[in-house]
Amino acid sequence: MKKTILFVILQQYADWEAAYISSAVSMLGQGKYEIKTVSLSKDAVLSIGGFKVLPNYDIASVPDDYEALILIGGMTWRSENTQPVKELAKDCFQKGKLLGGICDASAFLGTAGILNDVVHTSNDLNDLKQWAGSAYTGEAKYIPKQAVSDKNIITANGTAPMEFAKEILSALNVADKDKIAEWYNFHKLGYYTAPLPEM
Repeated sequence: MKKTILFVILQQYADWEAAYISSAVSMLGQGKYEIKTVSLSKDAVLSIGGFKVLPNYDIASVPDDYEALILIGGMTWRSENTQPVKELAKDCFQKGKLLGGICDASAFLGTAGILNDVVHTSNDLNDLKQWAGSAYTGEAKYIPKQAVSDKNIITANGTAPMEFAKEILSALNVADKDKIAEWYNFHKLGYYTAPLPEM
């Protein structure tokens, strides 16, 4: 039985942030996982790069049985109509499932009060504090790092899709740590500079 990873994508989502994770899950996961998409409705969602996706679920139809909820960054997280996603993220957090957010979606987790008791990162601490307001009290646990994993929460800034993907792959045990490191090094360092896998 395949385990489900849910990607939350909104209009003008950052398609490359989703692509690294989904392709690695498919290549390394040996059929253990399936990727499904969630949005505010089942209407087509258009990415920043122009890819059009028909979501598998709207917020109301999200299944209870999933392994991880990954919020993909983009240009729409600050819209007022994202409140239903906040409730979905809180539910995921309270159930102890893996929850990830990158770029503006990481700061969005701050607006839901989810980052207050975990080590985390985002694009900019001052912006996070200003946007999240009184819902965010986790400044002491903020670290300026590409990607951070603590408990069941993974956060990353918008320049860290590879690091974000690596943390998610590791947290879900998609493959053994050597395979994940090999995948990361190959895509991060390039064809000619990545270390060769040991034979």
